[in-house]
Amino acid sequence: MQITDVHLKKVDSGKMKAIASITIDNEFVVREIKVIESQKGLFVAMPSKKKLNGEHKDIAHPINQGARDKIESAVLDKYNSTDDEPVASAEEADETEEVSE
Repeated sequence: MQITDVHLKKVDSGKMKAIASITIDNEFVVREIKVIESQKGLFVAMPSKKKLNGEHKDIAHPINQGARDKIESAVLDKYNSTDDEPVASAEEADETEEVSE
């Protein structure tokens, strides 16, 4: 598996620092990947949906550590190399991402 493209928008939304989309092998796109800041540093959260009981469940996620490492590395490398100023909110990042693709 190769991450062949990463689109990322920085956001100013508390602990959430960016929203990304990745393309895998030029064939499959995963959207709504979040870069979150924690006490231990930045981490990548896969897209999830909030269930009725308030629990969040991943919609898409890697099934092994090697795939997780590739995704995390690609997204965080893009985050660290992007000089963009954060947009005002996560919703605005979603809107600009759809326009740019």
